[in-house]
Amino acid sequence: MKTISTLALSIFLLAGALPRCPAADDKKPTPKKQPRGYSIPLIDLAGEKHRQVVVDREKGVYLGHPTTVLLEDQKTMICVYPAGHGRGRIIMKRSSDAGLTWSARLKTPENWATSKEVPTIHRVIDAAGKKRLIMFSGLYPARLAVSEDDGATWSPLKTLGDWGGIVVMGCVIDLKTGPGNYMAMFHDDGRFFTKNGKRAKSALFTVYKTFSKDGGLSWSFPEAIFARSDLHLCEPGTVRSPDGKQIAVLFRENSRRRNGHVIFSNDEGVSWTTPREVPGSLTGDRHTARYAPDGRLFISFRDRTLESATHGDWVGWVGTYEDIVKGREGQYRVRLMDNTRGADCAYPGVERLPDGTFVTTTYGHWVKGESPFIVSVRFKLEELDEKARALKK
Repeated sequence: MKTISTLALSIFLLAGALPRCPAADDKKPTPKKQPRGYSIPLIDLAGEKHRQVVVDREKGVYLGHPTTVLLEDQKTMICVYPAGHGRGRIIMKRSSDAGLTWSARLKTPENWATSKEVPTIHRVIDAAGKKRLIMFSGLYPARLAVSEDDGATWSPLKTLGDWGGIVVMGCVIDLKTGPGNYMAMFHDDGRFFTKNGKRAKSALFTVYKTFSKDGGLSWSFPEAIFARSDLHLCEPGTVRSPDGKQIAVLFRENSRRRNGHVIFSNDEGVSWTTPREVPGSLTGDRHTARYAPDGRLFISFRDRTLESATHGDWVGWVGTYEDIVKGREGQYRVRLMDNTRGADCAYPGVERLPDGTFVTTTYGHWVKGESPFIVSVRFKLEELDEKARALKK
C-alpha cells in the first residue's frame, strides 16, 4: 500500500457555514498559477473494508470503466461496464437496495456485444414527462440504446449519426432552455470523429458539445468548442452552480505536463470561457460530481495530480462550487481505494442517497496480481468531516 505523507494531513479548516453560490459578479473565472501538488488534508478510506461492496468480479477477466444511474425511487441503481479494457460486450447489473447488493448479470440485446468502447448511462425526461434511460457506446460511429421501462427492456445499439468520439456522452446535463433539452459533451483526438480518422503526430484534442431537444432520442451534429495540440483536454465532467445559472466543466489533461482544466458557461452551453488550470487537488481523470445535502460538492476521479502521495489511486475531492470558480484547493481530499497497478482505475459513477450517503462505484486493480474488478464505496461527508477534525488533534 502506498504511504501517505503526513504533510498532506497537516492543514484543515472546517467550513463553518453552508457554502453560498457565487454571485453573478463573482463568477468570472479567476486565473492564477496553480500548484502541481496540494496542501489540503488527505483522508484515507482505503483500509475500511466495511464501506466496500463488490459489484462484479471474475477471475482472469478485465472488468472496468463503469457508470451508474440512480432512479427516482432512490433505491434502484443500474450499472453498466464493458468486459474488457475500455471495450467489449456491455454488462449490466441492477441493485434494488441502493447499491448494498447487486443482481446477477442481466440479459441485454445481442448487439451490445459489439460495443467498441466505454458505455455511459443517463436518466432523461422529455417535454411530455416521459422518462427514459439512455446508454451510449462510442468510437465511430457513436451509438445509442434506449429503455422506456426503467431498464427492464432495452433497444439494440443504434447509430446516432455520421460521427463518433471517445467516451461519447460521458456527461449529459439538462438545460434550462426548455423541457426535454439536454447537452452532452465528449472529446476526440482525430481518430474516431470521422469514419477514416487518424491521429496526427501532434495530436489535436477536440472537445465537442451536442444537444437534444426530444428527451435524448436524437442529438445534433457535434460542434467543436475547443481544439488544441499543445493542451490535451479530454473526458469532460459537468457540474451546475448551486443557483443553476452557470455550468462548469472539469477536464483531464492528457499530456500529463499540466494540471487539469476547467471552463464555464453562463448561457446554457452556447459560449464558454477560455480553459484555465485547476489546482493540483482537482487534477485527475473522469471527474464525476454530486452535491451533498449541505451544498458542498463531492467529486470522484482518478488521481493524476503531478505531485501526489496517492498518484494513480481512486480519490475524491470535497469543497464548494465557489472553490472551483475561485481556483481554490478545496476542503480536503480522500483516498477511496488503493490501486495496485499504475493508474489503471477510477472511471467512477457517483450517486447520492436521500440520507446523504454517497455511493461511488468504479474499477481498479484492488488485489495485486489479479484482474481489475468493480467496487462501490459508501460514506457520508459528516463521517469524513469527523476524520478531518481528528487529523488536527
